[in-house]
Amino acid sequence: MHIQPITSAQTYPLRHQVLWPDKPLEYVQLPEDAEGHHFGAYINEELVSVISLFVEARGEARFRKFATHPDFQGQGIGTALLTRVLDEATRLGAHSLWCDSRQSAADFYRRFGMQPEGEVFYKGPIPYVRMQRRLL
Repeated sequence: MHIQPITSAQTYPLRHQVLWPDKPLEYVQLPEDAEGHHFGAYINEELVSVISLFVEARGEARFRKFATHPDFQGQGIGTALLTRVLDEATRLGAHSLWCDSRQSAADFYRRFGMQPEGEVFYKGPIPYVRMQRRLL
């Protein structure tokens, strides 16, 4: 496996397939994608996991649209990719990192020191919770 920067457009097919397959492709495209830092994890030259990082001027970082192909979940790929994003956010001067997590993924983020903040909310029928942590 190797992780490398990619373009936002390279994230779209996997974002769509994994996160919102019942929506049109445009649904997974973000207006701020041009300002983001996008990373992909490859196995044998196949893009199997993507994540997008956005760092604001006030030192907050947020990652969005984190998706791993179902055939490659549970193999440490997402862990490696999120670790890369934590390092990148710190390198870019962020003091905190947050995401809107599907509630079903909250335990995964807890392993990275992220804690829930606020109430559960919904995007369509899917429950979400904001997860956040301080960076060094």
